[in-house]
Amino acid sequence: MLADLMAGALSDARERELQRSLSQVEAAALAAPAPLDALSALAPADRVKIIAEVKRASPSRGQLADIPDPAQLAVSYEAGGASAISVLTEGRKFKGSLADLEEVRGAVSIPVLRKDFISTPYQVFEARAAGADLALLIVAGLDTKTLSELYTLIRELGMTALVETHRAEELEQALDLGAELIGVNARNLSTFELDRDLFGTLASQIPSGVIRVAESAVLAPADVAHYRAAGADVVLIGEALVTNDPILTLGEFLAV
Repeated sequence: MLADLMAGALSDARERELQRSLSQVEAAALAAPAPLDALSALAPADRVKIIAEVKRASPSRGQLADIPDPAQLAVSYEAGGASAISVLTEGRKFKGSLADLEEVRGAVSIPVLRKDFISTPYQVFEARAAGADLALLIVAGLDTKTLSELYTLIRELGMTALVETHRAEELEQALDLGAELIGVNARNLSTFELDRDLFGTLASQIPSGVIRVAESAVLAPADVAHYRAAGADVVLIGEALVTNDPILTLGEFLAV
């Protein structure tokens, strides 16, 4: 599944590049307003922090919500206490777009993450041109050289990389990069099976000074509490927010 998602995202990016060249998108990225400081926004605190996600659909769950106005949803997230907004920009399975990201960036004052299956510099420049402050890198989907090159480019553009892992070996790669924001995804992106205890297994190997993000398998406050007890500084939440009242649900999650 991950290989298919990566291949599809790459194919779509190549189609966009036919309409807007690498040099054009790079120029737009360099001309964009400076990115926000995501590391400060997500820094460990007395209470858990939440990255709230704009997510219409997923391969595992199908259609979740129509979200006709992603900007308004993001405004609700910010009002509800989210520390950052994640925007799915993958179009085939998640029904997102860069236009969603641009709308969200224009509506909120907190950091915005481009969540997609990024494997080329073109996609990184797209993220920055659209206003992203963070970009997702999935270790399982990238070879070591590409991972390092994309991580370096993200840093050079002033953004923050959320480096996503699912195994101890991937976590080692993330740490070797010097990643300051590391996610542990409870969902195996190859099989889409969930292991909510995976975060706790790997979190102890993440040194202090690195922000720990728990991803997936969050439907209730008890799930947030589970991750917090295992050492999560931040929890990324999508489905539970787009299928319920976002402000009320955020309040319940932040109260753990």
